[in-house]
Amino acid sequence: MVVVTNRFKIKPGLGAKIGPGFVRPTGLDAFEGFVKVEVLLSQYSPDFDELNVNMYWETLEHFEAWKNSDVFKHAHKRPEPGSEEAKKESPILGNQIIIHEINATLEAATSK
Repeated sequence: MVVVTNRFKIKPGLGAKIGPGFVRPTGLDAFEGFVKVEVLLSQYSPDFDELNVNMYWETLEHFEAWKNSDVFKHAHKRPEPGSEEAKKESPILGNQIIIHEINATLEAATSK
């Protein structure tokens, strides 16, 4: 299993508002190899909020297939140039993608 983290720096105070948008219905949840998405919010800096969008995939190939799909293109479609939406300033200050392979896990013991 792999975890693809998209680490976003967001304008201060806007992370909690933007985070839920990363789990809106887009067809991702039905994509082959998709496991889940987690959105983690950190507000440790006065300069920015940080959102870590962790996407869990069965394999890196599944992630790559999604990244090259029409589902991805539709979910990441930009507003039409000149539209009111395009004129709005983005709250995203920057981002970085990190791909992790799960190396080891420990889960809670089940109670009997």
